[in-house]
Amino acid sequence: MDEPNGRLIQTLIEARRHHCFPPDVRAAAPELIERVLALLFPHFAERMDCSSVGVRSEVAVVEAVLTRALDTLAPRYPGLSSDMPQRFMEQLPEIYAWLRQDAEAINEADPAARNVDEVILTYPGFYAIAIYRIAHALHLVGFPLLPRLLTELAHQRTGVDIHPGATIGRRFVIDHGTGVVIGETTLIGTGVKIYQGVTLGALQVQKNLADKKRHPTIEDEVVVYANATILGGGTVVGRGSIIAGNAFITHSIPPQSMVTRRSEVRHREANVEFDELEYHI
Repeated sequence: MDEPNGRLIQTLIEARRHHCFPPDVRAAAPELIERVLALLFPHFAERMDCSSVGVRSEVAVVEAVLTRALDTLAPRYPGLSSDMPQRFMEQLPEIYAWLRQDAEAINEADPAARNVDEVILTYPGFYAIAIYRIAHALHLVGFPLLPRLLTELAHQRTGVDIHPGATIGRRFVIDHGTGVVIGETTLIGTGVKIYQGVTLGALQVQKNLADKKRHPTIEDEVVVYANATILGGGTVVGRGSIIAGNAFITHSIPPQSMVTRRSEVRHREANVEFDELEYHI
């Protein structure tokens, strides 16, 4: 008689022979986030060491985590440059400066925020942006897999899904955050604010478009309110525009525009279907 579950066991054994990723790859993502955020912001640290020796030690630990992750991935990705961890570390001063500006912008934009420290400690939008900026820096130096693991960690913890390949400018604000989706080739300028449920996505999702710009461009000082959807690589939302909640946009919007959804109150007759939604600039 066959061993119970013998077919399943044999199938899994065969699959594991072709599995090239070591089991500890996923563990690098939360460790790196905890270490980097604790280094940059004492809000995330278990204890605060203000000495030069202590901070230097924290820097060395972050670089060691990255080096270990690189060594783990190297057999699967031949030809990786050994200087990737150092190149990432060189970007940390700019990441820190940009995240400070993001936190300040969120504090200024939200009447409910008491101060910047509260934003850093409690706001899921800031947390998602912080992980994105770390992941994006790793993406730029060519670090494989880890950037996606980082942003998916943010996705799980905050409900905000930002691809590490997206390009996002300074003073970026995500308010509330749940349900925000920002695609790989999205370009976002300076001082942009977006609210929960916003999708910056692609009109077409064919695999052969992977190397094309598929996601929209959002210029400086644009505000995109809750549940708006903006699609397409050729779609540009011009500087200073305001996109109302629930808008659905697949074409470019001139600068200083306001896109609204017409709201009407009408008596509902029995069995009457809703008209197609209308959007107006």
